Amino acid sequence: MTAPHDGRQPGRRIELDPESVGRDLAALVLTLVELIRQLMERQALRRIDQGDLSDDRIEALGRTLMALEERMAELRDHFGLTPEDLNIDLGPLGPLLSPD
Repeated sequence: MTAPHDGRQPGRRIELDPESVGRDLAALVLTLVELIRQLMERQALRRIDQGDLSDDRIEALGRTLMALEERMAELRDHFGLTPEDLNIDLGPLGPLLSPD
């Protein structure tokens, strides 16, 4: 039995292509890591603005976040992905990731 057609476009279907499953899984994992990285960066900026961190801690956080961003770029390149490939469209809510 099929569902009644409500006039909307069907959602993007999952393609079970063995050739692209690794890339698709990498994109999903990297999307989650990028979301967490952005959240960590925002939290660090809030703590800096509140004056909760010493200068040494601020420097260490900056180096860590820069290294994580560089590693993410390397992994995207390795899997042939762009930053846009990781930004899932949530429909009316907009894109998942904020632009850097």
